[in-house]
Amino acid sequence: MVDATQRSIETIWRIEAARLIGGLVRLVGDVDRAEDLAQEALLAALEHWPSAGIPANPGAWLMTAAKHRALDEARRARRIEEKHAAIEREAQRAHRFDEEAVGQPGDDVLRLVLAACHPVLSREARVALTLRLVAGLTTAEIARAFLVTEQAMAQRIVRAKRTLAEAKVPFEVPAGAELHARIPPALEVVYLIFNEGYTATAGADWIRPALCQEAMRLARVLAALVPDEAEAHGLLALLELQASRIPARLGPRGEPVLLLDQDRSKWDRLLVTRGLAALERAEALARPLGPYTLQAAIAACHARARTPEETDWERIVALYDGLAALTGSPVVELNRAVAVAMAYGPAAGLALVDRLAGERALRSYHLLPAVRADLLLKLERRAEAKAELERAAALATNERERELLLLRAAGCGTAN
Repeated sequence: MVDATQRSIETIWRIEAARLIGGLVRLVGDVDRAEDLAQEALLAALEHWPSAGIPANPGAWLMTAAKHRALDEARRARRIEEKHAAIEREAQRAHRFDEEAVGQPGDDVLRLVLAACHPVLSREARVALTLRLVAGLTTAEIARAFLVTEQAMAQRIVRAKRTLAEAKVPFEVPAGAELHARIPPALEVVYLIFNEGYTATAGADWIRPALCQEAMRLARVLAALVPDEAEAHGLLALLELQASRIPARLGPRGEPVLLLDQDRSKWDRLLVTRGLAALERAEALARPLGPYTLQAAIAACHARARTPEETDWERIVALYDGLAALTGSPVVELNRAVAVAMAYGPAAGLALVDRLAGERALRSYHLLPAVRADLLLKLERRAEAKAELERAAALATNERERELLLLRAAGCGTAN
């Protein structure tokens, strides 16, 4: 029972952490202190819930515990009466600590994202801080994504929080030119939050649906805030089209199901319709298309195909050509190689993949050997494919993905 309760608490924490921290930042005005208060509330839950039971509204319980701790600290430290009164007034105004309040979290998470995207921070600091606070990634997971040591990433996050505090960045949704200046980095971090939910970096779960849902919610709010920003609609289209596949991405035992093996009748047609409408809006607002809109257009090619065989791979190659020219990303080039293989044959795709072997950014990227293995299998080079799948499994940090790669490697045999 204790183990089950602990697992439930961990799940609740993943869902509620961003909203909890967002509300606390608004209350205390300091990201670092807000994160500490949230952790203290989690510790209180771990102490009380196993014996008392999980409350009907765990998010409200955590917020109440954190705010009571903040008020207790204010009293103990004998802060000036005005500050104490201001905290109490804000606590009363911001949250009623009931189910309705937690069910309607407002824009606390959006404010948190926009504060973390303040230009006083570097791009790397903005992304790292948002992934830590909003996506709930560990410092080790973020470090792997940035290909730096855990210690270096921890120092980067600490510096980012200190910089925001020293600059007295207001915890609010800006307006006018300031809002538009923060939209591109905000779109980037929402995109990364969704990606972490869609394919988790590490852990036992391949998908974290709550992160995908939160990213889509933020994307919708951003698109409404800047209705003439093409890339805001492009990102929303991309996320909704990708999320439409989530019901088909896991097998009966929670194992990953790859795109071409998915039962497309399970795809969420409402999200497909919404995503195609957002894509149409993005395409009407800007030419040439931006990177999110191009990716959405690629996702739309899959969404429109009733079967894998109906996929317009030649159009996907053309879209990847534009995306590669725009981004210069080796990951995009790897995806383009897959599309080329589907459109023009595995040998053509393999030649492109082999050209990417020396890319520094892909040296520890498990999908490079995984893609190469797929193409080798299609060319009946099974022993080579097995070795590549084993190499991909060694590089993979998600447990489910590693299991899938090893299973496929075991099925390769050794004969060429």
